[in-house]
Amino acid sequence: MHAVEKILAGHSGKRSVQTGEIVTAKVDFAEINDLYLQTVYSFYEMGGEQVWDPEKCAFVFDHYAPTPDVKSADNHRQMREFARKNHLKYHFDTNCGVCHQVMPEVGLIRPGMIVVATDSHTTTHGAFGAMGTGCGATDMATILMTGELWFRVPEIIEVRLEGETGKGVYPKDVILRVLGELRADGAVYKAIDFTGSYVEQLGVAGRMVICNMAVEMGAKTAYMQPNQAVLDYVNARSEKPYQVEFTDPGFRYGESYVFDVSALEPQLACPDSVENVCPLTEVTAGKAVKIHQGYIGSCTGGRVEDLAAAAGILRGKHIPEYTRLVVVPASREVMLTAMERGYIQDLMEAGATIATPGCGSSREHAPIALIHMGASAVLADSFARIFFRNAVNLGLLPIICRGISRRVRDGQTVKLDLENWTAAVEETGEVLPCEPLGDQALKILEAGGIKPLMRARFGKKDED
Repeated sequence: MHAVEKILAGHSGKRSVQTGEIVTAKVDFAEINDLYLQTVYSFYEMGGEQVWDPEKCAFVFDHYAPTPDVKSADNHRQMREFARKNHLKYHFDTNCGVCHQVMPEVGLIRPGMIVVATDSHTTTHGAFGAMGTGCGATDMATILMTGELWFRVPEIIEVRLEGETGKGVYPKDVILRVLGELRADGAVYKAIDFTGSYVEQLGVAGRMVICNMAVEMGAKTAYMQPNQAVLDYVNARSEKPYQVEFTDPGFRYGESYVFDVSALEPQLACPDSVENVCPLTEVTAGKAVKIHQGYIGSCTGGRVEDLAAAAGILRGKHIPEYTRLVVVPASREVMLTAMERGYIQDLMEAGATIATPGCGSSREHAPIALIHMGASAVLADSFARIFFRNAVNLGLLPIICRGISRRVRDGQTVKLDLENWTAAVEETGEVLPCEPLGDQALKILEAGGIKPLMRARFGKKDED
């Protein structure tokens, strides 16, 4: 069996499991982020009274930190009340950071565990030899009540990474290269086992980056056999026992992919998909590309190692006028360490904006800001997955119109035709095709967003 299968078997009271089998397994730790107040509602709706183990679950307020509006502040209030009522041992408020960073920091993640959270990037914890996976509110409520959840044993594929990277090439470049090859649907409901000489020598932060992005290929979970760096990290932060599982010799993967990272250059995920990955030299192609905003942070890029690299580049320099650099440390511990080492000071002196530790710009703030500015629609060549979903849910119409950024100048007027899905530039007469939105997205937008749609569905009166 593979190590992931052994983890599932051990937690479900079985000697062995096989791909496709449905098992009910005990969960070692459950985490709820501040997007999922519905978990509390579902818990009570399902008859819950007390959580199954107050030492094995926690709330992490990292997506709205600090809260941008009254609604999210009230969500935090209700979650705090639930945590107090259930005497939860661990609670991570808005001053702590990203869930996938703070949980390992306090010793909650160890090899051999099953960790479930209301966040798709819970695959991060495969970096520690644990099985981490995301779930929705109903599943999480079930865990809070019973300490168990059903799983389908995933097919396991191997991504073997060999060689050593050159200067200026980081783990994020490596996983982007893999993503570009396997594509966004290359590992749907599969477990990715990252192996090879590159992985064996990789530190904790780099391992977390690679496992984190496994979900961008559709993976159910990710795994790396713990090396000494991982074991030293875990042992320094927790005295609780753990069991490292090993894959049986001769185990046959469903698929295997081999990458030599030795000649890899910096990679960029380009519009309009995370799988549209190109080498930096191909994007620049000998020409200067103007950067309007840079972003360093969140659950793949906000660790001490990232801030150190950025500070090393920018020390004694300053970003160009009218350019922004936003830096979001992954946690309070990361920020304090970076301050002690002078990285934060170097970045600030270079003109960077330092934000509260947390998930930063991966949330709803961007479409909320556009709505408050009076925008009712946004036309672009492409959108990030999270921005597009948040825009629809908030009632902001996102229209993909490829090439529009090159065809329209400031001050020109664009007329949208949503029956024929076209955008006409009035000054030039040019008509550009747009990508139609699906029926479900249109239904949400016509209702003014997901909130009014759900209130109407459940017979709630409109709020004043």
